[in-house]
Amino acid sequence: MAKNSKYLLGLDAGNTVIKAVLFDLEGRQIAMHTLDGQSTTPEPGHVERDLNELWLNSGEAIRGCLTKAGVAADQIAAIGCAGHGNGLYLLDQAGAPLVGIQSLDTRAADIAAELSAAHGDRFHEICLQKPWPSQTPTLLAWIKRHRPEVYAKAGTVLLCKDFITYQLTGERVSELSDMSGCGLTRMPACGYDDELLALYGLADARGLLPRLIDPAEVAGTVTAEAAAVTGLAQGTPVIGGYFDVVSSAMGSGVVKAGEASIIAGTWSINQVFSSAPVTDPSVFMVSGFGANRFVNIEASATSAANLEWYVREFVERGAHHDDPFGFCNDLLGKVSPSKNDPFFHPFLYGSGQGAEFRAGFYGLAGWHGEGHMLRALFEGVMFEHRRHIEVLQSAGVSFDRAVLSGGGSRSPHWPQMFADCLDVPITVAEARETGALGAAIGAAVAVGEVSDYDDGIARMTRAKQHFEPDASMGAHYSDRYSTYLDLIDTMRSFWARAST
Repeated sequence: MAKNSKYLLGLDAGNTVIKAVLFDLEGRQIAMHTLDGQSTTPEPGHVERDLNELWLNSGEAIRGCLTKAGVAADQIAAIGCAGHGNGLYLLDQAGAPLVGIQSLDTRAADIAAELSAAHGDRFHEICLQKPWPSQTPTLLAWIKRHRPEVYAKAGTVLLCKDFITYQLTGERVSELSDMSGCGLTRMPACGYDDELLALYGLADARGLLPRLIDPAEVAGTVTAEAAAVTGLAQGTPVIGGYFDVVSSAMGSGVVKAGEASIIAGTWSINQVFSSAPVTDPSVFMVSGFGANRFVNIEASATSAANLEWYVREFVERGAHHDDPFGFCNDLLGKVSPSKNDPFFHPFLYGSGQGAEFRAGFYGLAGWHGEGHMLRALFEGVMFEHRRHIEVLQSAGVSFDRAVLSGGGSRSPHWPQMFADCLDVPITVAEARETGALGAAIGAAVAVGEVSDYDDGIARMTRAKQHFEPDASMGAHYSDRYSTYLDLIDTMRSFWARAST
């Protein structure tokens, strides 16, 4: 690499994986290093991680990325981090890691239901969402009630990527997109609010909230201690960063009002950008990330995580497939769609419609094989994306095309299925690591390498493929989608009984 070239480092912290990705100023990926961490389930519904491991993995990922790239640390102009939203990452009063709860955790389902029943409408009036189990303040309320000894030690409430920013800079800081996305700010101003905290039962928690900044604002610089761990240059600027759904949309080329981003990853993310927030209470959440920049989001943990589970439990068992996802896509491609295909509900981790929802295959017959089951799984994930999108459309949000990103976009089948089922053209971005690229674009804005988001996205993102809808398949999917919804209604009473 040229010694006078500049680069941008984007970090993407998911529920287990941490990625460090180096980009040039045109947004082209130079190198990447990834590490997979461990989650624990100490009790049913509890999903936690070791924060010390997260930081060690982050340091190793950064150092590995720099080694692969062969660039000098002082060539990095700025660093941006994106991370999964919600969950709860607590520091104690001395700044040491205290608790790491992931966004798949459902322990606070009862508290979420209790808060919604008592003040649901008022919550929505203030923060444009209602309490839900994995939401950061709802989890903090759970800690206060059920782990008072932990609550007494708490010093700072952070989100996933904020913890990494803290370790890099020593600054206890968060930013607008994550804090609005987790229901901790008054909308549309995106500022902390005492009434809102009181509704959560957290009137005493105001001092736990970190300094709030713009996502593309410099939060601090890499400390000497962090430089020793990561191989970065001391003094390198680190920005506030992003709620990963916002960052992934930006990295796929979506940022303007009226543009749509669909992310088929661990979560089903369906979002449309706007200059003013949608206030319909049927919409799951709204995140703000700058003046007149909002993302209206319908989401749940019902997307490609279902395929990851299938691969882990059935395909990778015995390590007998070198390319397990390719194996699944090949099997699916050998099956011709039929109205008699089985169905799948993608509720392995519950649903926004109810924490008691569960996954299942339905309508299996002796002539069905593994390819039919995989087609059902792909369809079920896609149908749940469509259900979310219809909620947005009912709230008055419209779009005539969308960009698909996330692991699901790499399938040779899913993008066309989305185009056919949604009846809109689907674009897949050139960049695979859209979350890290979006964070890098924000870093470029912060240090003046690009003039603004629009300039950064025009310069640093490109489309790879376009998929036009097939009208004949659209009719097929619409008929099966109707049956899919009917099946949900049929199963509700069973799921309710099974969860008691």
